[in-house]
Amino acid sequence: MMHCTMEDLLALQAGEGTTWARRHLEACAACRAEVEALYQRVARLKALPARRPARDRWPAVRAAALAERRRRRNRWGLWSLAAAAAVAGLIVLRPIWTNRLDAAELARVKRQCATLEQELGRYDPDARVTSGRSAALAAALEDRIALIDGELTRLGPQTPARPAALVKLWQQRVDLMQQLMSVRVSRASYVGL
Repeated sequence: MMHCTMEDLLALQAGEGTTWARRHLEACAACRAEVEALYQRVARLKALPARRPARDRWPAVRAAALAERRRRRNRWGLWSLAAAAAVAGLIVLRPIWTNRLDAAELARVKRQCATLEQELGRYDPDARVTSGRSAALAAALEDRIALIDGELTRLGPQTPARPAALVKLWQQRVDLMQQLMSVRVSRASYVGL
């Protein structure tokens, strides 16, 4: 014999059972006992006291959340302030550091330029035979050196030029002098052959 399922019994309790389930319940003692146990469980569950918190916890939860938000905001504020101070310090102190570095670099480039001028003074281009190509190349390099010398004279010690610009001009002059030296030395070595 087939018994009612739990779904059938619940439907009967709710008043929605099928005709077969109602007839079976009247005839079957096991299913009637199960329905009775179901009614008793429902009654015991309804008899349980309602569980409520002892007091309202929302203010404590809200206060904790707001405190955490304030801590996070303060932490970000402090880090932002520290980063802004570091950037401001770099902006303020950078010219001092770069001026020191540029002054040392300028002195080094000027020494290098003086050394190259002494070496170029040793070679007498008028006493040697040169090709037209190397003479034209040497003349072009000397013209470019003269342009840079004019710019350095224009900037002079009285003009408040940036040391980085002066270093760049002096470095260009050194590069041109090295090229001129290479033209004259290679020409002298070719003539010696």
